[in-house]
Amino acid sequence: MTAPRRVAVVGAGWAGLAAAVQLVQRGAQVSVFEMARRPGGRARQADGAAQGFDNGQHILIGAYSATLGLMRQVGADPDALLLRQPLALVDPAGRGLRLPPGPPLPAFTRAVLGASPWPLASRLALLSAAGGWLARRFRCPADWTVQRLCGHLPPVVLAELIDPLCVAALNTPMAEASAAVFLRVLRDALFSGRGSADLLLPRAPLSALLPDPAWQWLAGRGAALHTGRRVASVQAVGAGWQVDGDRFDAMVLACSATEAARLAAAVNPAWARCAAGLRYEPIATAWLRDTTLTAREPMVALPPGPLAPAQFAFDLGRLHRDPAMQGIWAFVASSAAPWLADGQAACGQAMLAQARQAFPGHFRGADAQVLLHTAAERRATFACTPALDRPAMRIAPAIMAAGDHVDGPYPATLEGAVRSGIAAADACMTPN
Repeated sequence: MTAPRRVAVVGAGWAGLAAAVQLVQRGAQVSVFEMARRPGGRARQADGAAQGFDNGQHILIGAYSATLGLMRQVGADPDALLLRQPLALVDPAGRGLRLPPGPPLPAFTRAVLGASPWPLASRLALLSAAGGWLARRFRCPADWTVQRLCGHLPPVVLAELIDPLCVAALNTPMAEASAAVFLRVLRDALFSGRGSADLLLPRAPLSALLPDPAWQWLAGRGAALHTGRRVASVQAVGAGWQVDGDRFDAMVLACSATEAARLAAAVNPAWARCAAGLRYEPIATAWLRDTTLTAREPMVALPPGPLAPAQFAFDLGRLHRDPAMQGIWAFVASSAAPWLADGQAACGQAMLAQARQAFPGHFRGADAQVLLHTAAERRATFACTPALDRPAMRIAPAIMAAGDHVDGPYPATLEGAVRSGIAAADACMTPN
């Protein structure tokens, strides 16, 4: 009998957790090193945040098959932890695009034809464009932006559908975002199968969705788990790797691109330069209180405009079972760099003003009592631009990278992170 393969996983975000679980499943002896005090990375309950807020609002969709499978594997029940409902991109008055249940193509066609108050010509123009994308198998030149792909569409379609979808999925402005990646997201979300476009909205803190159950699952299967520990160095030793003096047969760098570049600089300088060269886009979230507001949907698409930083608002009281969340709304501003230029507090005030404009008569009272908390993830996702050079999974023999920034078909999403972690784990268990 041979000894189990010893593998280090550096980073315990969703990619690192996916890698660690997959490695354990394949019989490896796993050690996880996380420099934060708890697992989850950018999708977890924030440390010390007022009222237990997450470090930002995240959503999943029905097409996230790897993420949903991983949740079930570690004992987290998606049916209990996520509210599943057909995609609805509707404004505070309930107007907009609603996908009915059923096969993807007929459902999308019915949703577009029923979208109000869009003019009929605008609806037909969108259907014509979508038909062209389908005929071309959702492919376009790698150097196209979403603006170039969709710029011919009517302004109402751009403002109320394409732009909010683009910044929600890619966290990159339409004029800079990769059309090729955008089409891949549309293909998998809207046209890959029944229920693929369903919204899956968290009904519990993000840590309960995967980080905490996965951590407990790993601990119960003998993985060595280290928090509050930043890896100082990685060195080659024979056919394996040494992490701060401890030897391993293989390693997964599932930390941020910046951290991975630091650790890989002496191993593969070209890979490290690629990882360090990524540009980032921020996401800001403001939590507001109004116990009198009831919307038609738990997720509301906000009217666009020059004074509107947030694209979506979430009724957390309707989603969460925790009584402390009743009356609390999360307003989310993707691609929020212009709004954060004057600071996080100013961005929060801008979203408060937007909330009062979007929901007349609500979110009134003293600002300090209504605006409960503001958070900004300055490096939330990489800027998903055309023909972007993303770092490869393989750094060197027996050392792999994992994360939503690693080269792949998806933008920076939870699903992209999970799939990347699983792929990196499998590569570590395959003889070089």
